[in-house]
Amino acid sequence: MRRERGLQSHVRAQNSAPRPHRKNDTFAPMSELSTKPYLMRAIYDWCVDSGYTPYLTVRVDAHTRVPMEYVKDGQIVLNVGPIAVERFKMGNELIEFSARFNDAGREISIPVGAVSAIYARENGQGLSFEVAAAEVEVPVRPAGEDGSDENPPEPPRPSGKPSLRRVK
Repeated sequence: MRRERGLQSHVRAQNSAPRPHRKNDTFAPMSELSTKPYLMRAIYDWCVDSGYTPYLTVRVDAHTRVPMEYVKDGQIVLNVGPIAVERFKMGNELIEFSARFNDAGREISIPVGAVSAIYARENGQGLSFEVAAAEVEVPVRPAGEDGSDENPPEPPRPSGKPSLRRVK
């Protein structure tokens, strides 16, 4: 009798276990979430907790908002440490933050699919990801499209001896 009660409670527990999502008593297909943003957040948190500087390597495409003057070979490497960025948000689809480039504030927006790596600058530990060609298209501007030549002019370099001054 006692064994029978234990068996009955075991059967009841199995029957009351959570079931897959059902819609109108038929199984509804659940879209599978990508693990990429979760793994990226884990590496980011590990870097920050360990005192390392998290860096992102990003394939630039039409959906990526980054300063194009720092893009080389269709990629950009960004310091996303808490000291370097403000309003950092790493969602499942988009990474958004603001950062300063050459003393100018910029709003940055990166699709998670465009991230090819996240790693610690100090030791190179992290994760790299494949970025499918279909996911990312590098925008190519024909030479002279905006009326300028192929290579943009270099910004003027300061001349003379560098100097420091005390600001009170």
